Amino acid sequence: MKLAKVRYPDGRTGAVRVDGDLAVPIELGAMPGVDALSDLLFASDPRALVDDLLVSSAARPLASLKLLAPIDRQEVWAAGVTYKRSKVAREEESAGAAQFYDKVYTAARPELFLKATPGRVSHPGEAIRVRRDATWNVPEPELTLAIAPDGRIVGYTVGNDVSSRDIEGENPLYLPQAKIYRGSAALGPVVVLADAVPNIAESEIALTIHRGGTIAFAGSTKVDQITRPLSSLSEWLCRENDFPHGVFLMTGTGIVPSDDFSLSTGDVVTITVTGVGTLINHVA
Repeated sequence: MKLAKVRYPDGRTGAVRVDGDLAVPIELGAMPGVDALSDLLFASDPRALVDDLLVSSAARPLASLKLLAPIDRQEVWAAGVTYKRSKVAREEESAGAAQFYDKVYTAARPELFLKATPGRVSHPGEAIRVRRDATWNVPEPELTLAIAPDGRIVGYTVGNDVSSRDIEGENPLYLPQAKIYRGSAALGPVVVLADAVPNIAESEIALTIHRGGTIAFAGSTKVDQITRPLSSLSEWLCRENDFPHGVFLMTGTGIVPSDDFSLSTGDVVTITVTGVGTLINHVA
């Protein structure tokens, strides 16, 4: 089951079930405490709740609606150095800190950091940004977990952890500035319930960057290349922490463009996770 947050032509926002090219409205507010997409996701039985609230007679073309990032009040966090390719890239960009990235890759405790609050997240089809004070900027395509307040992984979406590699490489303590700024994250376009993708480890993550009508970069990897179980990442994130509104967790990237590549204004970034969806944003 695929769920999405949408904006209707009259400006209202709502939630829908995505059935191919159709959007089937979900009647938010019909039950106490079910007023947003996150309320559906974090229910004890999201599938049954959605089925109870569907307004099948009002199905309409999905293309007639604006797809929004599937986020309400959740924070967005991210995990780093979860793929070997990411470990190597981080070592290359910061030779002085290479030993620490190697230790994080093999340590029991993962690298976890706050990536974005809802207002910093770009919607599908809208702009992501690169920092004006950075010269080496890359997208990071990531399977992203939708995690309930009780720590359950309830769904998956597609995430883009846009990063300024030169800022982080200058000093690892600059990581927040390299990772957290306006337009540095994108999510969507749908959340797929976790039980609909039982073999998520077999999913492929693909990245394509178009520039001036041609492909400037393309690469792919598989979720099974993550060195840690997804459940372990979720458990570490929720350890000694509370997320009363739930949380999204980007799980790291295994696709890193070559060192001579940097995003430019006008680039179009397409990220596909098989079984989950395709997220497209342009660069501002």
